[in-house]
Amino acid sequence: MTPEEEAEYRKLQKSRNKVLGLVLMFFVLLFYAITIVRMGD
Repeated sequence: MTPEEEAEYRKLQKSRNKVLGLVLMFFVLLFYAITIVRMGD
């Protein structure tokens, strides 16, 4: 793998990790919100 290909691969990997992190954070916040709503009843 050439250095250019490796840099492109790392760039894609980094962006994929950011998206995955955002999705994970969304689910954490969703479960937190559901828990708060259910405790309020």
